[in-house]
Amino acid sequence: MDPVQNPFSPGAGSPPPELVGRDDVLDEARVLLARILRKKPEKSILLTGLRGVGKTVLLNEIERIAIDEGYRTITIEAHEDKSLGALIVPSLKNLLFDLDRMARAGEKVKRALAVLRGFIGSIKVSTHDLSIGLDIEPEKGAADSGDLEFDLPNLLVAIAEAAADRGTAASIFIDEIQYLNQKELGALIMAMHRVQQRGLPLLLMGAGLPILPGLAGESKSYAERLFSFPDIGPLSKIDADRALREPARECGVVFEQSALDEVYRKTAGYAYFLQEWGYQAWNTATTSPITKKILQKATETVVRRLDQNFFRVRFDRLTPSEKHFLRVMAELGAGPQRTGDVAESLGVKISSLGPVRAKLIKKGMIYSPAYGELAFTVPLFNEFMIRAIPALHSE
Repeated sequence: MDPVQNPFSPGAGSPPPELVGRDDVLDEARVLLARILRKKPEKSILLTGLRGVGKTVLLNEIERIAIDEGYRTITIEAHEDKSLGALIVPSLKNLLFDLDRMARAGEKVKRALAVLRGFIGSIKVSTHDLSIGLDIEPEKGAADSGDLEFDLPNLLVAIAEAAADRGTAASIFIDEIQYLNQKELGALIMAMHRVQQRGLPLLLMGAGLPILPGLAGESKSYAERLFSFPDIGPLSKIDADRALREPARECGVVFEQSALDEVYRKTAGYAYFLQEWGYQAWNTATTSPITKKILQKATETVVRRLDQNFFRVRFDRLTPSEKHFLRVMAELGAGPQRTGDVAESLGVKISSLGPVRAKLIKKGMIYSPAYGELAFTVPLFNEFMIRAIPALHSE
C-alpha cells in the first residue's frame, strides 16, 4: 500500500483514475463537435449540477475531445470579482494568434484582430494594471460601442468567421458560468444566437450550478433553444463501486464489498467525495483488501480534511446572518427545504428572508430546485454546518 502509488486524486477538477457514469454526456458532446465541423446546427452544452459531481472534470474531458477533433479552444473560469471582458480577451487574443500562424492565407483573422482591438478599447480591459493591447488599428464600428450586448456578438462572429476561413472550428469553455452577471450572460447568449444563425463554427461549452438554466432563461427567453442543459448528478451505486474498485484492482488492491457499501453510504455517490474516501482508505490500509473497518477509520481523516478545506473555504465567506440561515437549514435536513419552514425556524416572516437568501444564492451556497424550496449546492454541507456552528460558539 505505497502512498506514492495511490491511484485516487481528490482535487478541484482533478481527473479521476476511472471516469465512469458519464457516457451519455460525452456522447452528446461528441455528436455536437462532429456536427459543427460538418456545418450542421446543434445546441451548445451547459453542464449543471451541485458542487463535487465532477462538472469541471467533464468540461476538461470534452475540451480534450474537441482538441483531438481539431478545434481551437480557450478555457476560462468565471468569478464574482472580474468582468467577462477581462477574463476572455487574453484567451481570444491567443486563439486568434494561433489561427494566424496556420499556413493558409486569409484576411479574416486580421479583421478579427482589428475587431478585438476595438473591443479592448471600448471596455478598457486591464489585468493587474497592465493593459492588454494589440499593435493593430481597430475596426471602427464593429465592437467598440461599449455596449456588451452589441459588441460581444460582433466580436464572436468575427472570430468564428476567422476560424471558418482557416477550415477549423473554435470552442469557448467557461467554468462556474453562473458567476457572470445578467448583462454578461445575456450578451454571451446573444452572441451564440448570432453565431448559430449564421452557421459559423464556434461553440460554447460551460458548467455551472443548478441555477444556471433559470439564469439563462431569465436573461434571454430563447436560451433553451440554443443550449442543452445536462444535469450532472451523483453516480449510481454500480458506477460508484467501479470508480473505486477498478483503479485499485489495477494496482493489485481489492475493496471488499462491505467497504464499497460503506463508502457509498457516506458519499451518496458524489464524485469528489468518492475520491477523498478512496484516497484516505488507501493510505489508511496497510495491506489488501480494504475492509469496512479500514473505511470507518479513514472516515475520521476524510471528515477532518473536508472540514478544513472543502467546506471551510466556503464557510469563511459567509456573514454571521448567512451562517445562521444555513445552520437553520441544516437542522431541517439534507434535502430541499420549504422556504416557509426556514422562516418559521428563524422566527421571521418569509418576506424578510429575501436579502439573505439572494446573497447566499449569489455566493453559490444555495439554490431553488422548485418554487418555494431551498437546497444546498454543496453535498454534505448540512452535516458540516451542524459540526461547525457549535465549534464556533465554544471558541
